Amino acid sequence: MPSGLLELTAPIALDPKQFIGIPIALVGAVFLSLGAQFQHRGVAKVEANTGEADKGLNVKQLLALLARPSWVIGTLMLGLAIVFQLTSLGFSPIIVVQPLGAVALVITAVLNSRVSKVKLNRSSVISIVLCVGGVGLFVLVAAFTARDKPVTTRDLIVILVILSVVLLLFAVAFVFLRKKFKAIAYIVGAGVLYGFVATLAKVVISRLFQEDFGWLTILALAGLLAAAALGGYFVQNAYASGPPDLVIAGLTVIDPLVAVAIGITVLGEASQAPPWALVAYVLFGLVAILGVFGLARFHPQAKR
Repeated sequence: MPSGLLELTAPIALDPKQFIGIPIALVGAVFLSLGAQFQHRGVAKVEANTGEADKGLNVKQLLALLARPSWVIGTLMLGLAIVFQLTSLGFSPIIVVQPLGAVALVITAVLNSRVSKVKLNRSSVISIVLCVGGVGLFVLVAAFTARDKPVTTRDLIVILVILSVVLLLFAVAFVFLRKKFKAIAYIVGAGVLYGFVATLAKVVISRLFQEDFGWLTILALAGLLAAAALGGYFVQNAYASGPPDLVIAGLTVIDPLVAVAIGITVLGEASQAPPWALVAYVLFGLVAILGVFGLARFHPQAKR
C-alpha cells in the first residue's frame, strides 16, 4: 500500500493522559447544574422583593444577592465547578473537556421542571436532545482526534487581541441596547465571554507548565478576570430573564463552541485531525446550536 494511504488509514495515536480530564469535567458539570439552580432561585427572590423584574439587575439588586443564602450557595457550587473545569483543562485539550458541560443541561432541566412544577413540552425535550447529542458526538470525535500543543507567544497575543475587541463590542452593545436585551442576548454574551475565560485559563495553565510566567501571562490573567466579571453579570441578568435550563443550554453550548473555535484555529489542537473529523466538528456543533435556539423559542418558561 502506498505510504500516503497508510498515513490516511493509520489511527491517530491516543494520549491516555487526555482522557483523565473527562471524568473531572463531568463532576464539574454536576456542580454547574446545581449552582445554576440555586443562583436562579436567589435572583428570582431578589426580583420579587424589589418588584423590578425584566429590567436588568441594578447595583442595589446585585448587592441584595449577597444576602440570599440560595444565591451564595449557588455561587460556591459554581466556584467548585470552575475548580474542576480548570483541573480538567490541565489534563486535556479544550475541545475535549469544555463541551462536557452539556451534561449540566440534562440535570438542570430535570431539576427546574420539578422545582417550578412546569412540565417540559415536546419541543423543549427535542431541543435538549439536540444540544446534548450534538455536544456528546462532538466530544467523542474530539477525544480521539485532538491534541494538546504548547501555547506560543503569538497564540496568546492573537487571543488577547480578539478578546479586547469582543469586550469592547459587548460593552458598547450593553450601554446602547440594554433595554432591548432578552434572555438569549445575555446568554450569547455570557457564553462568548466564558469561552474566552476557558481558553485563557488553558493558556495560563499551559504557560505555567512551560515555566513561562511573563507579563503576557499576567495580561492573560487580567483578561480572564475581566471576561469572567462581565460574563457573570450577563448570567445573572439571564437568570432574571429566562429559566435556568435555558441559561445552562446557552452556556454549555456557546461557551464550548467559542473555546473550541479558538482551540482549533489559534492553538492548533485539531491540527492532526483528519478531514472527516473537521466536518464532524462543524456538523455536530450546528446541531447543538439548533438545540439552544429551539429551547429559547419553545421552552414553556421562556419570556419572549
